[in-house]
Amino acid sequence: MAKRALITGITGQDGAYLARRLTDEGYQVHGAYRRSASLTTWRLKEIGVLDDIQFEPFELAEYNNILRTLDRVQPDEVYNLAAQSFVGISFEQPLYTSDIDGIGVARLLEAIRCVDPKMKMYQASTSEMFGKVQAVPQTETTPFYPRSPYGVAKLYAHWMSVNYRESHDMYTVSGILFNHESPLRGLEFVTRKITSSLARIHHDGKGEMQLGNLDAERDWGFAGDYMNAAYLMMQQETPQDFVIASGRTHSVRDFVNAAASALDMSIEWEGSAEKEVGRNQKTGEVVVRVNPKFWRPAEVEQLLGDPSRARKSLNWNPEVNFEQLVEKMVLADVKNVEAGLLPSRTLE
Repeated sequence: MAKRALITGITGQDGAYLARRLTDEGYQVHGAYRRSASLTTWRLKEIGVLDDIQFEPFELAEYNNILRTLDRVQPDEVYNLAAQSFVGISFEQPLYTSDIDGIGVARLLEAIRCVDPKMKMYQASTSEMFGKVQAVPQTETTPFYPRSPYGVAKLYAHWMSVNYRESHDMYTVSGILFNHESPLRGLEFVTRKITSSLARIHHDGKGEMQLGNLDAERDWGFAGDYMNAAYLMMQQETPQDFVIASGRTHSVRDFVNAAASALDMSIEWEGSAEKEVGRNQKTGEVVVRVNPKFWRPAEVEQLLGDPSRARKSLNWNPEVNFEQLVEKMVLADVKNVEAGLLPSRTLE
């Protein structure tokens, strides 16, 4: 009999890539989604798995709904990808973020314990839990110091997962995933903002985008690779948590340069801090401008993960490197612009 999986947050970037991996493995996949005016399925359609998903209305704020869904679906594996996942918004909506990303996970863990504690659960943890980093690179044993409501809420969920594993002998694992991107990333995230804006500028021959801290450094990888790691974590005999990262760090400025290079555009930088701009070398026109309104109240300057445990224990190795990732994203957005699938204005 085929294994049955429940993926919360099925309509997001990670949900799509994970659904594809699980369907490839022969799973029956149930997709849990927040009920709204319309079900957003374009990512699942884009990746070719939409017809393979059985959808389940689901709300992490409603314990009885969680309980009934688990009882009805009876999944072998639960992958919790649902969250308020935008760090910037968490400063504006700290209570909502705390409830969904933190307490919501406690509700899910408790519901699993009550319905069937033998169900396996994957929790989507995040490198944002490291925040003001205490060591470089960051490993599974590096102390946490979150710098946003999002990071704090995710840290609570992470430790609750550990607690249920140790207190109730449940199979719970957390993937401490560093930044992972793809052409399916939301437009509100800085990486997709960069690639979609540059694709628009490349198409129109003019325009500029506004960004925040260009010096912030992140460890960026491909979401498809990282969801393969999530699957592998759930297949281990003994549950344990893993850092999933590329082991390389790049600044936001590096990301802009790589995206521009994929479009045969060269950026010349001048000025510093809020006065810094990036010009198209061929035309001399400003295409990037710093706007302090995009700076975080408490910035995370550098995140760099050490994936040694995952490489050794999971035999996991990412297939897409940084340069390939950026090129994949920006060329996909060029096609989106040409097909009229992106807004005509450059994103601010």
